[in-house]
Amino acid sequence: MARQEFVFAHLADAHVGAWSRDPVVRRALRESVLRALRVVDERGCEFLLISGDLFHTPVPEPSEVAPVAAGLRTLVEHGRRVYVIYGSHDYVAHRTSWLDVLAETGLFLRAAPEAVRAEGDRWTLPFLVDPGTGAAIAGISGRSHGLDRSYFAAVDSEAFRAAPGFKIFQFHAAIDEYLPEGMREHIHGISRADLPGGCDYYAGGHIHYSYLGSGPDGGLLVNPGAVFGTSLTDLKNGADGRTHQGVVIVTVEGGVPHAEFVDTAPRDLVKVFDVDVSGRTVEEAKEVVAEAIEARSTPGGLLFPRLHGVLTDGTLGGLGLHDSAREAADRGAGAVHWDIRDVAAASPSEVAPPSDASDPEGETVGRLLAELDPRLPELAGPVGERRIRELLRALGEAKGEGEASRDYTTGRVDAALRIVGLKPPAG
Repeated sequence: MARQEFVFAHLADAHVGAWSRDPVVRRALRESVLRALRVVDERGCEFLLISGDLFHTPVPEPSEVAPVAAGLRTLVEHGRRVYVIYGSHDYVAHRTSWLDVLAETGLFLRAAPEAVRAEGDRWTLPFLVDPGTGAAIAGISGRSHGLDRSYFAAVDSEAFRAAPGFKIFQFHAAIDEYLPEGMREHIHGISRADLPGGCDYYAGGHIHYSYLGSGPDGGLLVNPGAVFGTSLTDLKNGADGRTHQGVVIVTVEGGVPHAEFVDTAPRDLVKVFDVDVSGRTVEEAKEVVAEAIEARSTPGGLLFPRLHGVLTDGTLGGLGLHDSAREAADRGAGAVHWDIRDVAAASPSEVAPPSDASDPEGETVGRLLAELDPRLPELAGPVGERRIRELLRALGEAKGEGEASRDYTTGRVDAALRIVGLKPPAG
């Protein structure tokens, strides 16, 4: 018999294994996820919903998978059930992912069909029934580049909607009506009306931004936000209180759900801040940077300084970033993650090699300058030469171990856009 009183949990976008170039930050993310799993257990939740992107890549390092698998195993051993849908980072066509492996071990049940469907083909939405509460659970997994949007348009959910008891629908897609202002022009999601009607709880994910809303004809619609985050934007939004970072505990009373956001990311340790070096000499800027780092270096702190501006002289190498990071570590800081994409030296001498040195990069730059379209004044003259050199280096940066191809490509494009003075798309 379906129950009207119970407690369950909901998380999404854990992205375990992200921050592949920053092992300390990667560990902080993983610990935030493990903390969220412990909260699920401590709060006595009947089951846990994971609405996509448990891992950052389909095949993360085993050292990242093992602690999460152990945390899920503890939940199962304590009688909790786990229901998972795949996110855009989890799924890979024609290849087995770690989620497939963990599902086969019995750590969780897949609440969504994983078959790739031809666009427009009508299909029936399957669902599971949680044995402890009688809740009916269905879902549609996410696909990269929004390829799952057609699935919502073609789904037949009548059987699911007719099921007795509390109904839950999991999804990993942006809902247009609940996109934050800065994301609306860059993310094409689905309409709230595309969700199956008649559900009591809609368990969302994907946009790394928490919200509370309502389904197409009622029901509580929730995005818990990313558990930690995979970008400076995510961390900044969390630090400023614009989004939650953790897990949602849902208490059902009389068949009505009530959501409580429980943050598990170490916000007191994460510090995202700007350092303006505009109009300063490299020596002056070096001092400003060192002071900013010193003021925020606390035991275990994760520092994310974002440098911006144009130096009046010198080179970026003269900023002493390595020395500042070492001094921060000496004061106990856990990591310093530099963002120097928006800072530049006024003189192209920064990248000019000695006159007697071989300069294959310079030869390439020379050819590009000779072939330059006159409609691109941003790449003309000494400043243009510096930008072209920076573009070559940014686009040629090697792919990190375990870094998703999509993340690598996006990072290279974003860096190139910033070099030429354009703002990368949000989201």
